[in-house]
Amino acid sequence: MSSFRSKLVRAALGALAGLLAAFTALAVAELVAGLVRPAAGPVTVVGGAVIDRTPAPVKDFAIRTFGENDKIVLQLGILAILALIAVGLGILAMSHRRAGAAGVLLFGIVGAAAAFSRPDSTGTGDVLPSVAGAVAGAVALYVLATKAAPVPAPAGADGQADPGAWSRRGFLAAAGVTAAAAASAGALGRYFTGRQGQGAVASRESLVLPKPASPAPAVPAGVQLKVPGITAFTTPNADFYRVDTALTVPKVDADTWRLRIHGDGVTRPRTYTLDQLLARPLIERDITLTCVSNEVGGPYIGNARWLGVPLADLLEEAGVRPPSKGGRADQLVARSVDGMTLGSPVEDVMDGRDAMLAVGMNGEPLPFDHGFPVRMLVPGLYGYVSACKWIEDIELTTFDAYDPYWVKRKWARKAPIKTQARIDTPQPFARPAAGTVTVAGVAWAQHRGITRVQIRVDDGPWQEADLAAQAGVDTWRQWSYRWNATPGGHNLTVRATDGTGQAQTEQRTRTIPDGASGWHSVFVTVP
Repeated sequence: MSSFRSKLVRAALGALAGLLAAFTALAVAELVAGLVRPAAGPVTVVGGAVIDRTPAPVKDFAIRTFGENDKIVLQLGILAILALIAVGLGILAMSHRRAGAAGVLLFGIVGAAAAFSRPDSTGTGDVLPSVAGAVAGAVALYVLATKAAPVPAPAGADGQADPGAWSRRGFLAAAGVTAAAAASAGALGRYFTGRQGQGAVASRESLVLPKPASPAPAVPAGVQLKVPGITAFTTPNADFYRVDTALTVPKVDADTWRLRIHGDGVTRPRTYTLDQLLARPLIERDITLTCVSNEVGGPYIGNARWLGVPLADLLEEAGVRPPSKGGRADQLVARSVDGMTLGSPVEDVMDGRDAMLAVGMNGEPLPFDHGFPVRMLVPGLYGYVSACKWIEDIELTTFDAYDPYWVKRKWARKAPIKTQARIDTPQPFARPAAGTVTVAGVAWAQHRGITRVQIRVDDGPWQEADLAAQAGVDTWRQWSYRWNATPGGHNLTVRATDGTGQAQTEQRTRTIPDGASGWHSVFVTVP
């Protein structure tokens, strides 16, 4: 065998050994995480650490570019990087077995450190998946590299032994055993992970939501326009946007869930079970939620019928008073089971709006993606300061004393939703026929309502759009305009006015630090 061919074969064997070792490490880690805590898996904890340390503009870019698939892209990116590193370590192990194995162990240390640093870490047990996986991967790489080491071969025609020969049978047998063992470990890990979530699934399936003491007002006739392509007034649960930092959706058992209320100005600290919340008078309201990462004309907005406990009532029973009435705390910090923290102004939560701890969404218990068993929402505020999912702790404090997760990353402390309007139809670059074309969409200014929507064609005058019925100041409102379309390219622009008489600003701003602003436009061509 030529020297070049021998090196090529050894590199290929090293790459395969490295990939098999990485597969083994991840599979064993998944098995241990399934036994300990699924959220402590190395890909999850490293991905979470990456998210926590990613600058806000980069996160904003990821959401704009990949939408709700940003977490999948991140996980695939992590796996791709691990695969490349595994190939490099495998090739290194062909010449230096101990160095290659030590490299695998080093990544175990990185994973363990990431697990221990996570805000939802439960202690040293969270490092076990990364450590166990790294040890298993290092052993696998060492064994495979040993099996691929050169062995003396029978002398050739020239009477010389081939120093580049290797034990094909031994390596392939070891590789097959490694792959089978890793696959089995991964399957067991998924099984145990699934079993850990069975209690949560069962608790949600068995939950019967009580009837509200204060039902939602009847939706007026005419809130839904009969215009093809317009967004539905009520967003189905399956279509409701999801923007959060959780790589693994928490599955919380409702039977063991608890909510704690404590902190500054809390004279009577409280801890509630879900049954205790459900036994209280519940309210039902139609409320539109919006993500601060929503660009002008963007999709991260949805409207649902929520069922929940009035949050102000719980705070008052705990002895909390808003700052306007002499209260000591001006910030409510909500904590999720995954360690996320969101900060809301106490004054807004207690000013009479329908702030709630929601337990139901569109007539069913909250989906896991949207916070089961309980989430918080405050009409009129962007989600990152008000809509904590999987909530388990409420602490009263001050804005001066504590910066929650997003504020530490340069987002604004207070974030009332900005007035916005969006064109749903026609779509950008559509080619509608000449004649009457219905331009339609939605507008929102939660907790202020929408009183006016106007359309402009090219640089012409603003024209009044027809408004659908308004269900309430906390929901979006549909609108339409019958446009006499003439041949050529046209720019359609929309703007809205809220219930205070304030017109939507033309000034374009990015989503950072407190939400995007500007008029939404679409360009169409009429043949």
